[in-house]
Amino acid sequence: MKKYLFFTISFLLLFTILQVISGLILTAAYTPDFSGATRTAGSSIIVSQSQLPVMTLAALSAILSYFISNRVMKSN
Repeated sequence: MKKYLFFTISFLLLFTILQVISGLILTAAYTPDFSGATRTAGSSIIVSQSQLPVMTLAALSAILSYFISNRVMKSN
């Protein structure tokens, strides 16, 4: 039970840290395109996003937390 709890906590921490770092990098690299900007009342644009980056970060977090939890539990 202790190993499962440690894995879960390390997974959540790693996933959160990787998401924040990814968001900071993407925000810093984003350059808005103002060429097509017009003022129209009541128009909204819905953009669908790919789930691949989130799934990739989740898989990377799971792999890293698995190795971290195994290493910590072996040392105890």
